[in-house]
Amino acid sequence: MTTESPRWFKSSYSNNGGDCIEVAANLAATHGIVPIRDSKAVDGPVVAVPATVFSAFVAGVRGGTFDTV
Repeated sequence: MTTESPRWFKSSYSNNGGDCIEVAANLAATHGIVPIRDSKAVDGPVVAVPATVFSAFVAGVRGGTFDTV
């Protein structure tokens, strides 16, 4: 039996300023989760978010839901 490993991805919008997160979206279809971690603490804690919740968050970001200006 093989266990699928997370393939971590950092946004291309990240300018390597250090305040970044990474996601492993490859687990969404097979496990129904999107793991999220701090890019500076790769051995640190991982938050596993349900794929539907992560999708709604991304849609909100794209739609300007969280714009403060």
